Amino acid sequence: MIQSEREENREILKESVAYLESRGFEHIQADVEGYETPKSYIKKDSDVVITPDIVADRAGIKHYFEISLKSTKPRLLKSKWQFLDTLTRMRNQRFKIITRRGHYKFTDEMLKDLNLEKNLIKL
Repeated sequence: MIQSEREENREILKESVAYLESRGFEHIQADVEGYETPKSYIKKDSDVVITPDIVADRAGIKHYFEISLKSTKPRLLKSKWQFLDTLTRMRNQRFKIITRRGHYKFTDEMLKDLNLEKNLIKL
């Protein structure tokens, strides 16, 4: 999700962190109370800041998680996903998308627009 929507969807972020903890992920970083905030990336020549929703480790591999919810700014969300996908491919890491009921179609359309093949984590 984009930065401006993070406050209103804090409960969904907490649920996702709890889900990942139950699946054996460690060293979880999320913009939630009690967790360290993930590293942000700043786009050159603009004021756009990209921060992954959740970063966690499992079996020595770093995983980046994005929570996909219907957005008022799909172009910004697409560029964020594309950046994170490229970053994780370069570093031999994983990029996964978590979505919820009511947001599956939006997420599928976004992935088709970006030509990304991802298995969604459906909560």
